[in-house]
Amino acid sequence: MPENWINRYYEQLFPDLLQKGKALIIYGPRRSGKTQLLNKILSDLPGKIYFGNGDDLDLRDLLSSQNTRRILSLLGNYDIVFIDEAQRIPDIGYGIKILTDHSPELKIILTGSSSLNLARHTGEPLTGRQRIRILYPVSVMELYEQWGGMEVYQRLEELMIYGSYPEILTTNDIELKKEYLITLRNSYLFKDIFELNYIRNPSVISDLLKLLAFQIGNEVSLSELGSSLKISRQKVEQFIDLLEKTFIIKKVSGFSRNLRSEITKTARYYFLDNGIRNSLINNFNPPEMRNDTGMLWENFIFIERMKKQHYRQIYSNNYFWRTYDRKEIDLIEERDGKLFGFEFKWGKTKASPPKLWKETYPESEFQLINRDNFIDFLIVPKPSCLSP
Repeated sequence: MPENWINRYYEQLFPDLLQKGKALIIYGPRRSGKTQLLNKILSDLPGKIYFGNGDDLDLRDLLSSQNTRRILSLLGNYDIVFIDEAQRIPDIGYGIKILTDHSPELKIILTGSSSLNLARHTGEPLTGRQRIRILYPVSVMELYEQWGGMEVYQRLEELMIYGSYPEILTTNDIELKKEYLITLRNSYLFKDIFELNYIRNPSVISDLLKLLAFQIGNEVSLSELGSSLKISRQKVEQFIDLLEKTFIIKKVSGFSRNLRSEITKTARYYFLDNGIRNSLINNFNPPEMRNDTGMLWENFIFIERMKKQHYRQIYSNNYFWRTYDRKEIDLIEERDGKLFGFEFKWGKTKASPPKLWKETYPESEFQLINRDNFIDFLIVPKPSCLSP
């Protein structure tokens, strides 16, 4: 393990996540630490463990064969089977189903950087036989446990500019951080997408992301994106779906229950990591030298909140709220039959919900999230229903 290893949230939960007779599927962006995490955890566990990789031709042939006798003969007598980059194995779900059905004591772990490919090969065969989790780049929640609150606060601007991939956090050299992000952008970011044969012009994906990078916090018109890229609206929609399923961006829809004036037909898009977003536009300037600091703050807080929701299994429908006359709230969480509104501001210390929002949804809660209270929002469970 790296000398400055950062403990991940799943380390403490792993014994409960891993169950006999089921496959634990861990998705996540490339380079988010899936392989290192599993190698670290499994090295401390007893029993016979098989470490496989989806690039291994023998393993691919075996699990794609659907040959029950061979699969059980070669893999059935392990205590744990771990297969990294599992999305590369065609029809892997049927091979894993054979193992779960005939070796009920076996524990299985699959990791993948593309939910599109792996889900397509595992979905139906493993219905009722799988648990799914996502490993994001390191969360503020994890850093809080490792560094403490003060260091998180003092390194906030660094996190906003360079993001939180593990290798970014374990080096203090700014130039190395930039070099790593550029390499990640050029060599790894689109690898799963480019391996799909119907992507004829890979550069359009990069151009699309650059356009999205300048529109964080704004509603995005797919037709306008298509016009800029000289492709159809349908193609834009298809590419955005690929980008979401390969853990590069996150789509958020508009919220409405009552008003015709509420915007619901457009969406906003956030990047799963600020460092990736900044590498796409080649801007690593500090906040005081930027005109997009508000965008960075909104992207950072939104994604960190999504990480917290996923890791702590907080079940919430997430939206933005906006009217045609530009009244808006950055995040609406709908959970347990209640509405919670959050506004993300880098500089403001006070904010009130729009009058129309309070009139339309009088039972809702509202909170401003800024540098003074973001740790409470992302870390600390409070008695108030605002921060579960």
